[in-house]
Amino acid sequence: MTPQVSFRQLQVFVTVARLGTVSAAAGELCLSQSATSQALSDLERHLGVALFERPGRRLRLNDLGRRLLPRAEELLDGMHAFVAAASEPEGELRGVLAVSASATVGTYLLPSLAGRFSEAHPAVDLRLRLRNTVEVVTDVLRFEADLGLIEGECREPDLVSEPWCEDRMVVVAAPGHSLAGRERLDDETLARAGWILREPGSGTREVFERAMRSRGAPPQVRMELGQHEAIKQAVRAGLGLGCLSELSVAGELERGELVALDTGLGLSRTFSLVWHPDRYRSPLWQAFKVFLVEAHGPRAAP
Repeated sequence: MTPQVSFRQLQVFVTVARLGTVSAAAGELCLSQSATSQALSDLERHLGVALFERPGRRLRLNDLGRRLLPRAEELLDGMHAFVAAASEPEGELRGVLAVSASATVGTYLLPSLAGRFSEAHPAVDLRLRLRNTVEVVTDVLRFEADLGLIEGECREPDLVSEPWCEDRMVVVAAPGHSLAGRERLDDETLARAGWILREPGSGTREVFERAMRSRGAPPQVRMELGQHEAIKQAVRAGLGLGCLSELSVAGELERGELVALDTGLGLSRTFSLVWHPDRYRSPLWQAFKVFLVEAHGPRAAP
């Protein structure tokens, strides 16, 4: 006999998979925690399988759950489209899209783009998460994000990625720093300089260290900070040199609060879009991806 699976059970399954806990899903769905837990238990009982690992209070999809999640999302999307067709303007986008973005993209590019997309599609709920590049890849692998935006290339073989746009990086110093105003810095000077960098796992850090290694000049890291603004403040205070996206220091360079140094390192990189090939790519997902490419794709790179 075919298991009797309800719309509510699928909705609870998808929401718990996204949010990680029954209590969070209950709040999202405006249900009691007991009703949410019961719907999830009924689904697993009807199917005769477990869909989650349960370390502590947090629920994490197991391998079967990850395989079934895209199908559940597709069924829900079809049901929403069926209901919307009876009462909503034809073609109106709606639904939830979880996007994880690495720090530079998420701070300096994504907010304005997401705002424009949301203004054009008010029934859409975009949920943005700011992470470093390694964490974004992990979010996409675990189905905790529908789409990832990262700095550099994705080397995870289980994911799909494509170039999005180009970014330039610059080495910056305080105007009063001893290296400010000097002509191109040689490798020995670069190796001796004290550096203030992002944490390991950051795309910015990876590009910089790769460029330094190619010159045989491993950097002396004085400080590791997790935010661009913290790095800029430390560099402005004269504590060392920084390497950041030109997007993040454009204002400081224009106001003379920081100066760009000539290093000849050739610091450029590609921002990439990343997704899981087994994740359901809804009409909303496809529309947002097309919007990103058209708004800021390779031909419109900064």
